[in-house]
Amino acid sequence: MKAMIGYCGLDCAKCDAYLATIRDDQTLREKTAKLWAELNNAPILPEHINCEGCRMNGAKTVFCEHICKIRKCALGKGVFTCGDCSELKTCATLRAILENNPSALENLKG
Repeated sequence: MKAMIGYCGLDCAKCDAYLATIRDDQTLREKTAKLWAELNNAPILPEHINCEGCRMNGAKTVFCEHICKIRKCALGKGVFTCGDCSELKTCATLRAILENNPSALENLKG
């Protein structure tokens, strides 16, 4: 499994917050903050767009650090990813990610 696969199976290495962080790309931070603010109807600012991956030590977006139910669950269960959880196929918390991102399930199995 790739090191940058999140608990949910999404590839953190493809996330704009991660890319803006590792590239120190202020333009990408601003673009991402604007998009995420619109999508979530929330006050997301460019300075909130810093993340080094949800399973990695280091910076995380506010969502990943404090709000993500999937990350909280996986940390509580002590699993490497949701792919290691016996409830993977029936998990209501993970369902939306897997339905909208088929590659996430492949990443979790892989």
